[in-house]
Amino acid sequence: MTFTSLNSTDGATWTLRATAGPIDASITDRDVPATVPGEVQLDLLAAGLIDDPFDGANEKVQAWIGYCDWRYRTSFSWSPNDAERHDLVADGLDTAATITLNGTEVGRTQNQHRGYRFDIAGLLVDGENELVVDFRSPIEFAREQEALLGARPTVMHHPFNAIRKVASNFGWDWGIDVSSSGILKSIGIESWSGVRIASVRPLTEIGGAENDSSTGILNAHVDLEWASTNSSAATVAVTVNGATETVEVKNGQTDAAVRVDAGSIDLWWPRGYGDQPLYDVTVTVGDAEWSSRIGFRTVTLDTAPDAHGSPFSIFVNGQLIGIRGANWIPDDAFVTRITRERYRARITDAVDANMNLLRVWGGGMYESDDFYDACDELGVLVWQDFLFACAAYAEEDPLRSEVEAEARQNIARLSTHPSLALWNGCNENIWGYLEWGWRAQLGDKTWGEGYYMDLLPSLVAELVPGTPYSPGSPFSFTKYAHPNDPRNGTMHIWDVWNDRDYTAYADYAPRFASEFGFQGPPAWSTLTASVHDEPLEPYGEQMLVHQKADKGNLKLERGLGEHLPKPRSIDEWHWATQLNQARALRFGIEHFRSLWPLNTGSIIWQLNDDWPVISWAAVDYAGHRKPLWHALKHAYADRLLTIQPRDGVPVLVAHNDSAERWTATVSVSRQSFDGTELAAQTVEIDVEPRGIALIPFDEQVLAVTDAGREFVRASVDSAPSTDRAGNIDSAFWYFAEDPQLGLEPTATALDVTVEPVEGGVAITVRANSLVKDIVLQADRLHPQASVDRGLVTLAAGESAAFTVSGLPESFSFDGASIAGFPVLCSVNDLVTG
Repeated sequence: MTFTSLNSTDGATWTLRATAGPIDASITDRDVPATVPGEVQLDLLAAGLIDDPFDGANEKVQAWIGYCDWRYRTSFSWSPNDAERHDLVADGLDTAATITLNGTEVGRTQNQHRGYRFDIAGLLVDGENELVVDFRSPIEFAREQEALLGARPTVMHHPFNAIRKVASNFGWDWGIDVSSSGILKSIGIESWSGVRIASVRPLTEIGGAENDSSTGILNAHVDLEWASTNSSAATVAVTVNGATETVEVKNGQTDAAVRVDAGSIDLWWPRGYGDQPLYDVTVTVGDAEWSSRIGFRTVTLDTAPDAHGSPFSIFVNGQLIGIRGANWIPDDAFVTRITRERYRARITDAVDANMNLLRVWGGGMYESDDFYDACDELGVLVWQDFLFACAAYAEEDPLRSEVEAEARQNIARLSTHPSLALWNGCNENIWGYLEWGWRAQLGDKTWGEGYYMDLLPSLVAELVPGTPYSPGSPFSFTKYAHPNDPRNGTMHIWDVWNDRDYTAYADYAPRFASEFGFQGPPAWSTLTASVHDEPLEPYGEQMLVHQKADKGNLKLERGLGEHLPKPRSIDEWHWATQLNQARALRFGIEHFRSLWPLNTGSIIWQLNDDWPVISWAAVDYAGHRKPLWHALKHAYADRLLTIQPRDGVPVLVAHNDSAERWTATVSVSRQSFDGTELAAQTVEIDVEPRGIALIPFDEQVLAVTDAGREFVRASVDSAPSTDRAGNIDSAFWYFAEDPQLGLEPTATALDVTVEPVEGGVAITVRANSLVKDIVLQADRLHPQASVDRGLVTLAAGESAAFTVSGLPESFSFDGASIAGFPVLCSVNDLVTG
């Protein structure tokens, strides 16, 4: 078996040409050098024919690209060989493509989410061959399919629900509309004889007949394809953990099952619950070989009714997992730019923020194996949506056949990954059908129910039996409940961002919160690299291009509420709205975690961005960790100390989501801003593993005499005040909102020392009075700089150290500029000016 790559990285030369549509005059009748894998806009950008699509207001200027048809062309030399079959293999075409080889049509595609294979043996010629891939305009193709299938409701301006393409590629309330085309993945010619391995599903069991948790069983389901009826029988051999089993297959047999006793194994666990051992698996059939890695674990989902409704409890290896997660979107609007290293960096962002699950959202894509490999290795569970989001979908052909084909292909491909814990039918579509006015628009048209309730669960049961499946998110798992009922299953909470103050999170007691979020701008350097309004202000033309949410910047201002003063400058607006985002999510998460085990998890919207934008992300497009990220690291810590109201009275909550018993002495004090202790209490906590404790405060601790100048603090005595490992050391309670607090100006409240260190700068701050939520915006020093901590609150007499790294050797050191706002920020700056 040989593979002749037609990728640019392997020497193939491609060109790109616009063939129909509102073609810009600069490229009319022009061949442009193209990169494969790649996308149209990236080729035009590389040729200097367009400016950066992400910059300024270029989105609108470049909208014509999505309305055009595009042709990719390459020539390659070919010499006949003795292989029986020659297949053109295209792993990813975006989206409606006609493929022609030497003037003869090979085939047509209409699904970005699956690969295609075509027998081209009779079309290849000895010598030069010409391959052409013609792409229909994605927007026009979507409109044509909508006309064919019938219009159905959707939340966006293009009918993305009529075709199988990344929905958010057409724009979203955080995403740029690029409506791209291109050859997204590898393309080439596979020459083979006899039999080939079409796919492998390496399904694992724990214990076998003896039910021994230290023994692993591999059930390898191997799909085969034969070159001809003349091929001889073959042997399928499967090896794992030093054990090999074989079965004989006859010519024409299209599947084989091989059961291998893997012997003694170690279980795979999500991070925080154990290690992540992975085992190599090799499958051979004749000359064909397939290899991957697997992990041995079980995953179950409990939604059985209880006294409170229906839970949503994920168990791994029989252990209930407290889910601390985030929703994941494609990490770049141009997906061919997402590298293995970028995947690893973003998932490391999740791990460093103490997360243990990422939900791959249904408006995105089935990610590269690089994503799931990193999750396997780092112990991050994956909740995988099937790709249906915020729209009604036709259940008739040609869409239905494509849905089934993509689902089969991706379920099989991803079956190797122990991190994949759950398949989910859709995002918000069941909710939308019930409550968003869809029923009146649809009449008797299909809308996707058959996918979520029948087709998809049956495919999961067939291909990966035992894997948990949810019809949708949100979903209540009971016939007569609203799909977004907080008492049952999963819940999305969006009224808070859209209409209410973030303290309204406390009005909810969801069994599992699978979507909720609050916006904030990206890092300053990320924002100003793409937004160039003069003067820079929240409602500038380019600023609003980079704010996709309906009335988004108005909601940012409304969201400040009574919590923070009205910003007086763009610097204050940027800092205040970032801080408010962080506080909102921390407030919600800590409230939900305080309800454990009634609430079994939170998945915030969202971890990442796909371009520079004001959004719900914790990490911006440039990779900067926003203040929200630091809030998540605190709120998602294994051991959480938080102060929560119960019946209007604050209580101390200690949630221990670790494997060890948590015993500690907690010092509680009510003190004035100048450090004077006004009341004290000592609390001994003893919390069992994966447990929770609620401890009342003494009356004198809460007997405030000056609400504007006093606060309560609870601190674990043994925890260092500069703890950087993510474990909680303190919880705070204030008796008034920040604008009513008698905070001192930063210049007098904080002493700052700045000194250079190798590769960066060390900043030490010492408080003379209370200083709230200190953040050092390292990117204001240099776009590549980062800082090791954030959102630090200091009582009088306390100090903290920050280390900035990533500064270039040429960085000009200026201690005065580093020591003040807007580089070194705190709430005190906003309150006192």
